[in-house]
Amino acid sequence: MIATLALPPSLREELAQAAKGAFPRECCGLVEGVRDGAAARAVKLHPMPNLARGHDRFEIDPAAQITLLRALRGTGRTIIGCYHSHPNGRPEPSPRDIEGADEINFLWLIAAVESAGAAVHLACFAWNGTDFSPVIVD
Repeated sequence: MIATLALPPSLREELAQAAKGAFPRECCGLVEGVRDGAAARAVKLHPMPNLARGHDRFEIDPAAQITLLRALRGTGRTIIGCYHSHPNGRPEPSPRDIEGADEINFLWLIAAVESAGAAVHLACFAWNGTDFSPVIVD
């Protein structure tokens, strides 16, 4: 299982701005990077339109995900996870997140924010097949 995620400060800031900008809706996107044993390293965030109708959920277009996977072929990088915001301020997987998880070792990066001007709290989790395991963000 992935235990740590290296997330550069520039990507942390990009994610925080996306979460604040989408408030009170959820922002979402895909995380490009590499996996090496129990460690992962993010190299780029790919913002995606949130197709969900409700303000408290997110849905990434599967066709956009496949397009990105194809673009990454042969680069040594892949989609290591997704990111989204929680406008309720809780940096933990929601019941909807649990329902939507299916790929083992896929990272779920959550940016919790209570208002457009509030601080953003980041947390990361890896799906282990039955539940989310916390991942340390470096």
